[in-house]
Amino acid sequence: MSQAPLIAVVDDDEAIRTSLEALIRSLGHRVASFDSAAAFLASEVSDGADCLISDVQMPGLSGFDIQQALGERGVPTPVILITAFDDARARARGLDLGATCFLKKPFSGDSIIGCLETALAPRAKSPDA
Repeated sequence: MSQAPLIAVVDDDEAIRTSLEALIRSLGHRVASFDSAAAFLASEVSDGADCLISDVQMPGLSGFDIQQALGERGVPTPVILITAFDDARARARGLDLGATCFLKKPFSGDSIIGCLETALAPRAKSPDA
């Protein structure tokens, strides 16, 4: 039997991290959270997460920077971007970089669950899952 999916959460807002952790655990998934992009990228989780949920705008590196770094490493982690600023150009950039979803805060639990299902669907079909 395989392990539950590992979802990484990167957001500088502790309240967002805490609420996402609770939601993700309630779905039966494992979760690792980080308060910065740099902390995530320096961790082992960055190479092994089954999905990443990241804020777009944070001090230091952004959610876009994480997407680019993972792409440069050849890590095909599905990315869900979340932001308090719904800017059409930012949305287009995130989706162009390969984001599975781009959600504006506040978002509903159902919205993030739908995005997680989409992001994890290829894993569920994998014989190793």
